[in-house]
Amino acid sequence: MQIILLEKMANLGQLGDVVKVKDGFARNFLIPHGKAKRATTQNLAEFEKQRAELENVQAEVLRQSQEAAAKLDGLMVQISQKAGVDGKLFGSVTNIDISEALKKQGFDVPKAAIRMPEGPLKAIGDHPLKIALHTDVVVTITVSVLGEQ
Repeated sequence: MQIILLEKMANLGQLGDVVKVKDGFARNFLIPHGKAKRATTQNLAEFEKQRAELENVQAEVLRQSQEAAAKLDGLMVQISQKAGVDGKLFGSVTNIDISEALKKQGFDVPKAAIRMPEGPLKAIGDHPLKIALHTDVVVTITVSVLGEQ
């Protein structure tokens, strides 16, 4: 299916690009979330009229993400979990736990923005993680998992 991107998408394209994606991806994710429209002649003409407004909105979102990144970069978050004597956690620390800990410190970071390439954290210690606030803005924080008996 041919679609027009209404915002920059990682690994897909820039604002205004007409790209071909699988039908299900377009119907189930991109179009319902307002990230794209079908590439019809009417939608192309409508997009060109709104292009400047959409670019301004995207620039504002990028600016806000950069401001939040300046505050978040290098931050350390401490999370306590029950652990055994060998340092392994009985449960695990997930992106939901990290998001809630950041919220307690005054940062509203959605759980989907927290990148955990090795999966949930299952051992005590310091773990560097990346947070993608925008497709162009990625910061690194340190999650310190503390064991409790």
